[in-house]
Amino acid sequence: MNRKTFFSEINTALFSGRITQSQVDGINFKLTAWEKSGLTDIRWLAYMLATSYHETARTMQPIEEYGKGKGRPYGQKLRHDRKPYIFPDKLYYGRGDVQLTWYENYASMGALLSIPLLERPELALDPDVSARIMIEGMTRGKSNRGDFTGVSLENYFNAVKDDPVHARRIINGLDKANLIAGYHNKFLTAIRKSS
Repeated sequence: MNRKTFFSEINTALFSGRITQSQVDGINFKLTAWEKSGLTDIRWLAYMLATSYHETARTMQPIEEYGKGKGRPYGQKLRHDRKPYIFPDKLYYGRGDVQLTWYENYASMGALLSIPLLERPELALDPDVSARIMIEGMTRGKSNRGDFTGVSLENYFNAVKDDPVHARRIINGLDKANLIAGYHNKFLTAIRKSS
């Protein structure tokens, strides 16, 4: 990928000609993690970038969920089955490029990546760690399944399917699915033009 061409394309298509250095840096972390992963389907890369674009409020940097889970079950010391926990003394609200939530997701992702996410959930805000969480969680990866919801990019982008709308199910049902599909198409166009 010619990154100069890529950034020129997305600057116009997605950032109204005002992309910042922080946004460029955030995207570069994700592009480098993608290259290290050995994955090759550029539709997957485009969808990951579109997801980060949406979930980070266009900052392209790992962020904490606005409100830190206030009013949501995962913003309290509750497991997914709503049973309380005492240890660790942490809250597992959304963090990172994909807004990782819930005690169980931090525990399983930490185990898959050999990172103490349950004990130190703030590690999900590290750009390198966040990119690795995004790639592992959105693909079949080490677990051979989509780690967030049970489905992965392989389910929506393959030899017979190209479905950026329903790919939203990888993260959060169909919430904003058409909007994110539009971002995906713009990132994909930029990737193709820079290849």
